[in-house]
Amino acid sequence: MNGDKRMKVAVDAMGSDYAPKEIILGAIQAAQEYECEVVLVGDEFQIKQVLETIENWEALNVSIYHASEIIEMHEHPGAAVRKKKDASVVVATRLVKEGACDAVVSAGSTGAAVAAALFGLGRIKGVERPTIATPIPNLTGTTVLLDSGATIDSKPKHLVQSAVMGSIYSQYILNINHPRVGLLNIGEEETKGNEQALATYPLLKQLQTINFIGNVEGRDIPKGTVDVVVCDGFVGNVVLKLGEGLSNTIMHLVKEAVKSSGILTKLASLMVLPALKNLKKKLDYAEYGGAPLLGVDGCFIICHGSSKAKAIKNAIRVANEFTQNRVVEHIRDNIAQEGVVTSAGD
Repeated sequence: MNGDKRMKVAVDAMGSDYAPKEIILGAIQAAQEYECEVVLVGDEFQIKQVLETIENWEALNVSIYHASEIIEMHEHPGAAVRKKKDASVVVATRLVKEGACDAVVSAGSTGAAVAAALFGLGRIKGVERPTIATPIPNLTGTTVLLDSGATIDSKPKHLVQSAVMGSIYSQYILNINHPRVGLLNIGEEETKGNEQALATYPLLKQLQTINFIGNVEGRDIPKGTVDVVVCDGFVGNVVLKLGEGLSNTIMHLVKEAVKSSGILTKLASLMVLPALKNLKKKLDYAEYGGAPLLGVDGCFIICHGSSKAKAIKNAIRVANEFTQNRVVEHIRDNIAQEGVVTSAGD
């Protein structure tokens, strides 16, 4: 994207549990706040019904691109993407491939999003499997977890490629200089772990473009002792879902404790209310918007299935930053530089 060009993002308006209304509201907020153009891809009739409830929406940089089909959560991702050529996520991806848009944002089926990106955008040369890079709040800032669900049963070379891509994302989007990269394991010692971890460790040590600090454990993620954590997509998704559930449980327990307490405790809780609100905000996935699918030849942001307007707005912000910072180009350069290492290890 040229520096003087306004970013144009294709938004899958039919994805998420709250589509199309919340998707559209978030897209409009983004168009206003980030001065970008938004193309709402999906059923034109349904999209217009929502837009007509918004005053002067025609004056905004928002347009509609009709797509007659939707990929449901229960459908097989690859088969659905091949069969439904006019599905909203497929059409949105095609707009980027053809150069009509700069990025895709979707809160629909993660599997369908990955399949649409692979078939529609293709992979960056040297990258065999794409990876979802999910930001997780920690005590000092943010840790990027990858893969959080794009590829299961990863080979060592896939984890090595993820390490390179995650380091670049952390550097150019989260502004972390020399991000610390760790391999998720059951212990810090180099001799710990399963066959996958044991084979991956020496490959990561050979990399010249990342700051590999060795094995890290699950507790290191919230502590903030590592900036990028690499693992298999199956493990990463379990870690991510556990973290989401745990944060929600903690906030619920705090509320219940305050409700069941005496008057003095309730009065005291008013004093810490601002701090609790800040904590809730930090733990809220909506603040982070979406997770980029790294390794495909374009910008594709995947959002949580229950995303509402705030999350969609922030996902478009991430897409804007991703595109402006030329993350795909940096990944392409670094993967090429590492060459033999990133392609080694089955």
